[in-house]
Amino acid sequence: MEQKSNILRNIDWFTVVLYLLLVTLGWFNIYSASYSPDHISFSLDTRYGRQLMWIGAALIIGTVMLLTDSKFYTTFAELIYGTLMLVLLCVLLFGASVNGAKSWIVLGPIQIQPAEFAKIAASLLLAKCMSRYNFNPAQFRWGISILAICFTPSVFILLQNDTGSALVFASLLLAYFREGMRPIYFILGLIALAIFILSLLIDISIIIIIIELMAFVAFYILRDKPKELFIALAVLAATTGIAYIAFHFLLPDAPHYIPQLIGIAVSVPFYLLYTYRYRLRKIATVVGIAVASIGFAFSVGYFFNNVLAPHQRARINHLLGIEVDLKGAGYNVHQSMIAIGSGGLTGKGYLQGTQTKFKFVPEQSTDFIFCTIGEEWGFVGTTALLALFLILLLRLIFLAERQKSKFSRIYGYCVASIMFFHIVVNIGMTIGLMPVIGIPLPFFSYGGSSLWGFTMLLFIFLKLDCNRMELIT
Repeated sequence: MEQKSNILRNIDWFTVVLYLLLVTLGWFNIYSASYSPDHISFSLDTRYGRQLMWIGAALIIGTVMLLTDSKFYTTFAELIYGTLMLVLLCVLLFGASVNGAKSWIVLGPIQIQPAEFAKIAASLLLAKCMSRYNFNPAQFRWGISILAICFTPSVFILLQNDTGSALVFASLLLAYFREGMRPIYFILGLIALAIFILSLLIDISIIIIIIELMAFVAFYILRDKPKELFIALAVLAATTGIAYIAFHFLLPDAPHYIPQLIGIAVSVPFYLLYTYRYRLRKIATVVGIAVASIGFAFSVGYFFNNVLAPHQRARINHLLGIEVDLKGAGYNVHQSMIAIGSGGLTGKGYLQGTQTKFKFVPEQSTDFIFCTIGEEWGFVGTTALLALFLILLLRLIFLAERQKSKFSRIYGYCVASIMFFHIVVNIGMTIGLMPVIGIPLPFFSYGGSSLWGFTMLLFIFLKLDCNRMELIT
């Protein structure tokens, strides 16, 4: 009884009310997206009927999370993580396929997607790892540990052909950044993203030249000695030029990037010897990043053509403008944008969306639920929803910052990071700013696993916040 009174007294009711509001609004939009005027019923045969059942179960799950001792989450973080990794492996071996992704466990009439709960396990273990007394965010060994925690589940999920869920775990690096991750890692991530996109748009020879120019700019900024920069440029130009001339006469049909790679292979040892002699670790780092970037650029083609599924390649090509296929890969996004645009300022009214009623947008109650909101509630409605999500994210950050326990603060940032990623990517893909990777909108998209996963993720943090004055380790 005393524990219950402490929870009622200390829980952040503002966040609880916000959660209930979002879940309620989500159900009304699922009802609008999937109901039929000729068959109005709350039967479990309908999506809105089943979602109502999922919501009831979610409320019970949230209550259980609040009644669980906070120390349970720290004590058993490794066991929870290990168990979920084993479950992901079992799904990969024995799971059921839905929409091309082998990521579901079927328990009678219920389908469970363990990837939704793996986010919770990764967040708990990440919080425990980074809250250790000897944790140093700048040390390489800690960085490797954090990357392993974040991306081990991603590998299992990627093998299940669920790219969207796999990418979510990268958002946990935002919590690492809050705890002191070196900015160079974010810079490297942005460089990798830029190289990935450019590798799909332009010739590899041009990408190599761009990387080389960027490396020399960094060289000049760090060293600020024009004479040395000129010598470095001359070495690369001379070796590459000689290779070009040789290949022009000996192998005229060879790809243009071969002489470039030879020039780099001959020049790099010279640069490394120079950095070793004068102990220029930063210059050596620039050389290493440039070489790794070129290697990554060559790997993009293999990853794109052999790892991604055909529909994923088609969606990325459509997003980048490489292909225009409004009847194929671009159909979902095109119809979604029509639905959102047709809503105008105030929308067509609840249950009045024509794009929704005539099923023009596939998956309109799951991944594309936002287009239902845009059509029926218009710009005003979508702005209000974005405001609610923004308030939730800001509230989570506020709660995280007021924690006395480092574990609780880090876990709070993990929750906010995962929510932020889902919101931005889901809404971005419905309006054509992101590739369609199939991740749900928190508390709005239809599905028990998604709703339960977000509920557990949030209410564990609310439980930790109830004990915010304690040092939970």
